[in-house]
Amino acid sequence: MESVLLRKSTLLCALVLASVPLQAAVAQSAPAATASAATSATETPVARPSDVASMDAIIEAVYDVISGPKGQERDWNRMRSLFAPGARLISARTGKDGVTSTHVMSMDDYIRLGDPLLKKDGFFEREAHRTEDRFGNIAQVFSTYESRHEKDGKPFQRGINSFQLLFDGKRWWVVTIYWQGERPELPIPKQYGG
Repeated sequence: MESVLLRKSTLLCALVLASVPLQAAVAQSAPAATASAATSATETPVARPSDVASMDAIIEAVYDVISGPKGQERDWNRMRSLFAPGARLISARTGKDGVTSTHVMSMDDYIRLGDPLLKKDGFFEREAHRTEDRFGNIAQVFSTYESRHEKDGKPFQRGINSFQLLFDGKRWWVVTIYWQGERPELPIPKQYGG
């Protein structure tokens, strides 16, 4: 009985001691627990205070960054400054077979894929309607959008951007933007500005 207890104690001590370096390694490699911790050039650039002062401001800043005439460079550092470390941009697309799937992108993925397309024909996106739900420091915003190739042109696409936002006590962060475009068989409902 004593040898079983001794083996269990030894095993427990070994596991605890083995986990200490592992916990330290994980802590060093894991992203910061709070979004505001990231400020270096290789991480999240410092945001313009006016861009992150409110939910309205941060959503307006996202639309402003991605919008511009044909050939215009976008301010991707400004875009990065709006998003929490590890944030995701997710499009939902329905194929010809009727199956809807997601394309999950990091900020770098979005910039790499989107930059040439946004500059090719010009791209302007603006909010046409909004609904908000908030609890404490988290918010979910359905932002009905209209996309155009020219600032005052006719929309070629409408849909809903679902923003998940976080207020850290000092500023707002975009955690996720999840969107789906309107289709003839999927019109935007009236409660979302359809």
